Amino acid sequence: MSRLRGRVAIVTGASRGIGRGVALSLGEAGATVYVTGRSRAASGPTADVLALPGTIDETAALVTERGGRGIAVACDHDDDAQVEALFARVAKDEGQLDVLVNNAFALPAGDVFGKFWDLPLAHWDVYARVGLRSHYVASALAAKAMVPRKKGLIVNVSSFAGGSYAVSVPYGVAKAGVDRMAKDMAIELKKSGVAAVSLWPGVVRTERVLAMGDAWPFDLSKSESPEFTGRAVVALAADEGVLAKTGKVHIVADLAEAYGFTDTDGTRPRAFG
Repeated sequence: MSRLRGRVAIVTGASRGIGRGVALSLGEAGATVYVTGRSRAASGPTADVLALPGTIDETAALVTERGGRGIAVACDHDDDAQVEALFARVAKDEGQLDVLVNNAFALPAGDVFGKFWDLPLAHWDVYARVGLRSHYVASALAAKAMVPRKKGLIVNVSSFAGGSYAVSVPYGVAKAGVDRMAKDMAIELKKSGVAAVSLWPGVVRTERVLAMGDAWPFDLSKSESPEFTGRAVVALAADEGVLAKTGKVHIVADLAEAYGFTDTDGTRPRAFG
C-alpha cells in the first residue's frame, strides 16, 4: 500500500469526482498529493458545480487519512498565474514532481446536451479553455520539473468521447484534443524518460452523475467508482516500464485487466462501449 511513498503528485480539479478518486488512490499508495481546485471549505459552490458536495480541503484530509500526505491548494486552472504559482510552490517545498494528473474541467451553464447549432457558442470556449488548454499549461510546467530528472508521468483524464460521439460536438472535440496532446507530448518527452498518457474511464459514479438521477442518459448498472481511475494512475506510476505505454490512450478497464487491480467493491468493470 506504500508503492508510491516518496513520490509527489499534483491532481488538478480534485474537489470531487474522478479527481478526488485519483487523489485518494495516490494517497493510499503513500504519495504526497497536491490537491487543486476552486472549491474550499470556507467558500460556496462555484457556478459550474452548483450545490455539489466536495472541496479540496476535504479531499486533502482524506488523502492524509489514507496514508499519504494531502495538501490543498486553491487554484483556478483558467488563470495561468495561479497555475504557475502552484508549480513554483511544489518545486520550492518538495524539490520534485513525479506525477501530474490533468483532470480540471468545467461545464457550461445550463443544458450541456444538444445539437451544436442550438447550443450557445460559448460552450466551445468553456471546454477548450479549461478542459483542454489547462491541461497544456500544467503539462508544460510539469515537464520543466520532470525532464531534468529524466522521469515522471503526465496523465490526461479524457473519455470515450475522444473517439466516439457523446454529450456534444465541442465536448468531444475537447476530449479528442486531450488525447492527441498526450500522443504528441510523448514524442517530445520520450528521450527524457517522461511518460504521457490519456485515460478513458467508463461511466463513473461522480457526484454530478448521481445528482442527475434519471436525467443521466447512460446505464449505471456497470459503472465505475472514481477510485477505479485512481488505481489505474497508481499502477502506471508504479510501473518501471511505463514508457512502453507512453503516447497512447488507455481504457481504465483494460489497465485493470493488465495490472490486476479491481474497483473498490472488488469487481472489475468491463470496458465501456
